[in-house]
Amino acid sequence: MPFDAWIGALRQTCGYFDCTLKDRRSFQGSVSTRTNGGIDIANIVTNAEKVTSSRSQRSNEDRYCFLIVQKQGRATLVQNGTPVTLRPGEMALMDSIKTCEIISHGLIEHDSLHLLRSEVVRCFGDTAIPFMKITPDCASSQILQLVVNRVVTEPLVSVGKGEEGVVNSLAALLPSIYQHQAQSPAFMEQADGTLFNCIQQFIEQHLHEEDMGPERLASAFHISVRQLYRLFEQHDETVCRYVQRRRLARCAEELASPMLSKCSITQIAYKWGFTDSAHFSRSFKREFASSPRTYRREHLEPAF
Repeated sequence: MPFDAWIGALRQTCGYFDCTLKDRRSFQGSVSTRTNGGIDIANIVTNAEKVTSSRSQRSNEDRYCFLIVQKQGRATLVQNGTPVTLRPGEMALMDSIKTCEIISHGLIEHDSLHLLRSEVVRCFGDTAIPFMKITPDCASSQILQLVVNRVVTEPLVSVGKGEEGVVNSLAALLPSIYQHQAQSPAFMEQADGTLFNCIQQFIEQHLHEEDMGPERLASAFHISVRQLYRLFEQHDETVCRYVQRRRLARCAEELASPMLSKCSITQIAYKWGFTDSAHFSRSFKREFASSPRTYRREHLEPAF
């Protein structure tokens, strides 16, 4: 997308932002939007050096807060004079009306979930909306991460009226996450020590992609494949086995879902990165001591 079209789409989607470029001719970027579970999501890709907004520019654009999910590359976000660096798989909360900077370290991609600011304000009560990286070290943040991973990776079944409940539930988790993190004065620095968790979240967000393997992960996190292997060994895991188990778990979940009973076993397996149905069946049986067909029948029969 040409730069002028990109900045126009960004402003239309997320409000007024300015942009600093190293070289307009080498600019790369795209902006797309979707709605899932009642949540508006902007997918933003850019290699712009810096994206900024001032409070005066955004004074009339206070409808949303942004829950940012870093999907590719590394970016530093600055608000309230505080910088946080996001790696793939990490999240941060930003207040829409405050001055902010997004500094990219190369080509970056993130999903920005638009939460109603009025609901976030209501949940925080007398506490000002904080700028924070969301670390996975309490139950509320782990629940938030699970829900967000689903929202950004796969369509949720539309239920029509009342879908704002998903947005409100996410907002309701934020104050307890903030209170937990604020108990440690160094929580921002500690948040940078969660590489293994970042990789786990990145895997969850890209689990359906065929090339999800050691080389892709090492490249995304700017480490060697050997460093990646050692990291997983420290957690008594191997990279490929972990990815396969997560894929099998998602397949098992969908095989047991009445809402997906019309989908074939092969469709479900291919959706989650398996390209050989025989290999999938063998792997599934090793993991669950049951063939996919038997597993589905046993879990669906009580529902009918």
